[in-house]
Amino acid sequence: MPLSRSLSMSSLSGLPLWEEDDLPVENLLLFEVAWEVTNKVGGIYTVIQTKAKITVDEWGENFFMMGPYYEHNFKTQVEQCDPPIAAIKVAMDSLINSGCQVYFGRWLIEGSPYVILFDIGSAAWNLDRWKGDLWDACSIGLPYHDREANDSLILGSLIAWFFKELTDQLRDERNIIAHFHEWQAGAGLVLSRSRKLPMATVFTTHATLLGRYLCAGNVDFYNNLDKFNLDKEAGERQIYHRCCLERAAVHCAHVFTTVSQITAVEANHMLHRNPDVVTPNGLNVKKFSAMHEFQNLHSTNKTQIQEFVRGHFYGHLDFNLEKTLFFFIAGRYEFSNKGADIFLESLSRLNYLLRVHKSDVTVVAFFIMPAKTNNFNVETLKGQAVRKQLWDTAQFAKEKFGKRLYEALLRGEIPDMNKILDRDDFTIMKRAIFATQRHTLPPVTTHNMLDDSTDQILANVRRIGLFNSRNDRVKIIFHPEFLSSTSPLLPMDYEEFVRGCHLGVFPSYYEPWGYTPGECTVMGIPSVTTNLSGFGCFMEEHVSDPAAYGIYIVDRRFRSADESCNQLTKFLFSFCQQSRRQRIIQRNRTERLSDLLDWRYLGRFYMHARHLALSRSFPDKFKMDPTATPPTEGFRYPRPPSVPPSPSASLHSTPHHSDEEDEEEDEEPYDEDDEAERDRQNIKVPFTLAPVPRRKKKQPGEYGN
Repeated sequence: MPLSRSLSMSSLSGLPLWEEDDLPVENLLLFEVAWEVTNKVGGIYTVIQTKAKITVDEWGENFFMMGPYYEHNFKTQVEQCDPPIAAIKVAMDSLINSGCQVYFGRWLIEGSPYVILFDIGSAAWNLDRWKGDLWDACSIGLPYHDREANDSLILGSLIAWFFKELTDQLRDERNIIAHFHEWQAGAGLVLSRSRKLPMATVFTTHATLLGRYLCAGNVDFYNNLDKFNLDKEAGERQIYHRCCLERAAVHCAHVFTTVSQITAVEANHMLHRNPDVVTPNGLNVKKFSAMHEFQNLHSTNKTQIQEFVRGHFYGHLDFNLEKTLFFFIAGRYEFSNKGADIFLESLSRLNYLLRVHKSDVTVVAFFIMPAKTNNFNVETLKGQAVRKQLWDTAQFAKEKFGKRLYEALLRGEIPDMNKILDRDDFTIMKRAIFATQRHTLPPVTTHNMLDDSTDQILANVRRIGLFNSRNDRVKIIFHPEFLSSTSPLLPMDYEEFVRGCHLGVFPSYYEPWGYTPGECTVMGIPSVTTNLSGFGCFMEEHVSDPAAYGIYIVDRRFRSADESCNQLTKFLFSFCQQSRRQRIIQRNRTERLSDLLDWRYLGRFYMHARHLALSRSFPDKFKMDPTATPPTEGFRYPRPPSVPPSPSASLHSTPHHSDEEDEEEDEEPYDEDDEAERDRQNIKVPFTLAPVPRRKKKQPGEYGN
């Protein structure tokens, strides 16, 4: 039975209410097609998996996901069951009776959506015939050696076949909306439209094919968008047929969407169509019942990272861990696209600034990017063993000390501290201290790299000379493997690690959306992003002063690489100058932005896209004024009126100061609840998806929107 739209769609505090008319979902069927359904191979998996809950809340049992069948994924993630709608069962049986295997069940994720999975291998014998159908439909040919393109055609042909059987069964009883993600699902859309199937179609591109390839080749992409010979560039990279399939799907869809404004600009040049709607990516945000529970988690997980650092830097631990900041970058190993190149250069410049200013702050920068390795580094494992040995020695001495102190006090004596531990105890402790001596620098990488000499991160570390020496205020740890709580080295899940760090740094050059800074935001951890990432553009549109809320946006579109690097260095150095109190305030503000990234808010962009598709494919049944301003409006957080988090508010006349001095200062009082309430009251509506106009400079004390 269909469920009504969840009230949670408009229950987020301070967000504008959803006012668009509800679709009659009881008379509609929604199908979402993606290669990543139950198949974790890319970032789109996160999009469709996290969005499933709010889509099921709206559509109930009239929502179905479609993708390829893989036996292992099906057995471990799907509960097999019968379709709730007879027409779907008949359509599936038609394919099965023709020798193609189709599976139905519930995907065991939050929301438990229905999934329809097509076995590509069982239908591969039709490939040549379906290549002919694709050629007849749009004159696109696929080479025999491109396995991925051939598999996508088989999947698309099966889906188009399924939709033909389903529409024949339903006739006019129910209308269908089919939402296709990325070029791998594009063949199904093209074939469905060429056969004039009566259904509304939406196509979403999460990143253009050619754009990703060009940026990986270190070209000046965004300044030359209108200068590329697209066919020539695609042909040289042997992806011409894929680009043609992507472009055909874009132009066949009733509604075309992208995940960010920066990708919309790219799609206009690469695919020659402006998106009708921008559908930003969200997350399922879970708020804690206690206001500052996420701060407690930060403290707990930071302690665990500190323990790892103690072991990694044994023998060279001459810096104060209480004044050590943990920065990190994580994601696919795309050295330039992910911004690891300018992050390393900025760390070199930051190290110089911290040394020149004689700062007592130390920065440990983690690189969490998977690369080819053969095992853990022996020296790294030894460090953790030495740390554990010291801990055991300290615990042994503590227990013996405590027992003798207790016995002396029972006798009414004040013990002689010089005699409470005997010579053997001091010998054990001295041996433990001697074991911490090392004659080499702490390793930069935690694993043995297979291509150490050519690895881009290590090559640039050698160039900038950051080898974790005693004089360096910036230390580097390259962990070329995704984090796991079962690791013998750093036993933490990624979420735990992020919560324990102080700043995530993601200065990406090519990032259509960027989930990593979004994940930092919902966990209350400040992050660095760029105006070339979808997330950065989204935050620029929605937040008046992103830096005050812990979102530092580097300009990589209108500045040279050196200027961007200087700006990033400035952000990092300013962050290092903040007091502990200022960092706590900033984390509170960052976590408050999490409502912006909640699917309960961002899901409305998808709702608008579906409504628009229905109005274009079934204009007699569904009305929408094409000239009306889309109701997918946002808002802008004002600049926070309380204590600014920038270090300018706490500069001292003396060169050195402590956190204790910061706490005793007569600063403006700060109350998290009061500031959050003022933010909610000051939110201004509306603004559309158009670029944000330049605003005049505010006068001191003026915090209007």
